Amino acid sequence: MSAKAISEQTGKELLYKYICTTSAIQNRFKYARVTPDTDWARLLQDHPWLLSQSLVVKPDQLIKRRGKLGLVGVNLTLDGVKSWLKPRLGHEATGIVRAIRDYQGPLKEHEVTIFVRRGGPNYQEGLRVMGEVGKTTGIPIHVFGTETHMTAIVGMALGHRPIPNQPPTAAHTANFLLNASGSTSTPAPSRTASFSESRADEVAPAKKAKPAMPQGKSATLFSRHTKAIVWGMQTRAVQGMLDFDYVCSRDEPSVAAMVYPFTGDHKQKFYWGHKEILIPVFKNMADAMKKHPEVDVLINFASLRSAYDSTMETMNYAQIRTIAIIAEGIPEALTRKLIKKADQKGVTIIGPATVGGIKPGCFKIGNTGGMLDNILASKLYRPGSVAYVSRSGGMSNELNNIISRTTDGVYEGVAIGGDRYPGSTFMDHVLRYQDTPGVKMIVVLGEIGGTEEYKICRGIKEGRLTKPVVCWCIGTCATMFSSEVQFGHAGACANQASETAVAKNQALKEAGVFVPRSFDELGEIIQSVYEDLVAKGVIVPAQEVPPPTVPMDYSWARELGLIRKPASFMTSICDERGQELIYAGMPITEVFKEEMGIGGVLGLLWFQRRLPKYSCQFIEMCLMVTADHGPAVSGAHNTIICARAGKDLVSSLTSGLLTIGDRFGGALDAAAKMFSKAFDSGIIPMEFVNKMKKEGKLIMGIGHRVKSINNPDMRVQILKDYVKQHFPATPLLDYALEVEKITTSKKPNLILNVDGFIGVAFVDMLRNCGSFTREEADEYIDIGALNGIFVLGRSMGFIGHYLDQKRLKQGLYRHPWDDISYVLPEHMSM
Repeated sequence: MSAKAISEQTGKELLYKYICTTSAIQNRFKYARVTPDTDWARLLQDHPWLLSQSLVVKPDQLIKRRGKLGLVGVNLTLDGVKSWLKPRLGHEATGIVRAIRDYQGPLKEHEVTIFVRRGGPNYQEGLRVMGEVGKTTGIPIHVFGTETHMTAIVGMALGHRPIPNQPPTAAHTANFLLNASGSTSTPAPSRTASFSESRADEVAPAKKAKPAMPQGKSATLFSRHTKAIVWGMQTRAVQGMLDFDYVCSRDEPSVAAMVYPFTGDHKQKFYWGHKEILIPVFKNMADAMKKHPEVDVLINFASLRSAYDSTMETMNYAQIRTIAIIAEGIPEALTRKLIKKADQKGVTIIGPATVGGIKPGCFKIGNTGGMLDNILASKLYRPGSVAYVSRSGGMSNELNNIISRTTDGVYEGVAIGGDRYPGSTFMDHVLRYQDTPGVKMIVVLGEIGGTEEYKICRGIKEGRLTKPVVCWCIGTCATMFSSEVQFGHAGACANQASETAVAKNQALKEAGVFVPRSFDELGEIIQSVYEDLVAKGVIVPAQEVPPPTVPMDYSWARELGLIRKPASFMTSICDERGQELIYAGMPITEVFKEEMGIGGVLGLLWFQRRLPKYSCQFIEMCLMVTADHGPAVSGAHNTIICARAGKDLVSSLTSGLLTIGDRFGGALDAAAKMFSKAFDSGIIPMEFVNKMKKEGKLIMGIGHRVKSINNPDMRVQILKDYVKQHFPATPLLDYALEVEKITTSKKPNLILNVDGFIGVAFVDMLRNCGSFTREEADEYIDIGALNGIFVLGRSMGFIGHYLDQKRLKQGLYRHPWDDISYVLPEHMSM
């Protein structure tokens, strides 16, 4: 079942109008709607309670789409409401570009300069647009991409940093992804030698490190052969992992299988480069583990409600050595149980509340590293010499960018998550990096709250950590607040002085860690340490090779405007993509507000017009009079037989509808076409009747088996009275009635029947209601719109017969022998 958003006022109107209750709360909530054209005196007449009650004023935004605008006034008088509305009513908040253009006068008057730093998908286009706005408005707007440190624009704005005259222009997203060579083969490795590989002539560290990782847990979490199971139907994340694998020149995809308990076992289609591959999806973890014994990593996308149970289940399988838990909000007591069991089983947990981690050239967890263009820009397709650990997943992306621009790149990066009790700690990963030969320096991005960073200090003092460590704890601004500050992560709150970012940064610096003066200088410190290691020969940069390519997804290429493709379908009557359903340009909320009814909706969907009210009423009357004509007619008979044979509603309805044609029900179209042709050709009714008789053709819409001029069809009489009273003109109906006079003079039952009446009256409506040109009206007749009226109306009756037979519990129908005339060939009768 699909839910569409509607406005709050419409929702209340529907509730008050259609839901009846004796509850005391009924209609307790009163409301009034105002627009820029509202007559306040008339509004008070309609809603006198506005003067006596405290009021709340807010935009009539769509339910489920309120956004974060904060546009609400509370506990106001009517005068207060007017004051609140004055600067807001009729004004849209549609984005920063619109705001700059609308307020360019005040911005120039106050000599405002705007600085923009942006990354993320297609950030180049956003920067281009902002730059163009600056040129067209004359407002100084400086735009920077990922080549600029994310907080550098603050120093520029304050005058502490020089503003580059022409910042380097980053390549367009598409340039990273389109394969210029045209080759469809798996790309070759992008380096002549990997930075992470141990070399025979490698310079040994100056100090000898003390023994290694806690027993049971491996120092190496991921390799080029790591295989993972993904819990959850996260197809986009899996495709991102496969694209990463492909661009890293892995031999096989890193995702072996998926587990999704809410469907049966099946296979899911993904891309491996240019080819399509199938990855199995299992209903339960046991089957996945049994079929894929090579898997040693679980990436758990389960919600906070099921992440605990699924993780505990997974740790029962000895093959699993690493688990990444993406969900945030897992109760801390449950997290501590997970950590305890993981320690017992020798399993490394990354998370909860994490984006995951990445090992360039080898493996990445889920959405780590962002989209493929960011992975390529940050050189994550091949290993470097710098390993990092962070709490924040978002900031880990920035570390990827900083490290790729200041060093030879990332060796491995992990975001441990922002919860108070992460499954693995800073020190766990720092010790792994210490024991990994390919890692030459370590970067830690801590934050306010907790004391984990002090363990790094102790590790250095005790000689356990000998590799250079660069560290910065975010949250130094907390000291500027007089009260306790809770930052974004659950664990980002200092409960004592030693947990503040300032205290931890000072302790790290005193322990010998390289600590910048601010986050703004983090990249400079990292570059300085890296260059010193290169100078000492600890790091030997390898030759860089242009990055490999991977095909761009069609949807992303289209969004970037790189390709175009003719649509497979075209539609002009309905659009469900926006905030609310739209019928032929009219939002569904307006359809209900205008009380358009079935006839109005049919006008929108069939004719793309908002028909006059009398036309809508006529359409509804036609549906009513054609709804049913008893069980004996062929369509109802077929429906009944199918229902009694045990068929479902749709099958029974279809059986009845298939009988509609020229002999049953199809006379609406035929009558409309026949009478229109005769009338438009200018022949008089008598000539028309004689012509049809001479050609041996029946006049469609004339004649009835039961009704006659002496026993009129009341359906026709009701419609005739309505049409004569409300239609502006009825020339074709008048013509048909003249024909009826001639035919009934010959035989009383040759009357204008209900099909014929609806056919000719519908033509008069289309031609004379003012909503169509003559050509448009004739086109709707030609394409069979009128038969649609009979099909729609009679479907109601057929469904009624189906339900009636089911309710009566009628058995299988067999036609009686005495009602069948058996006529065999003569030679057989002997």
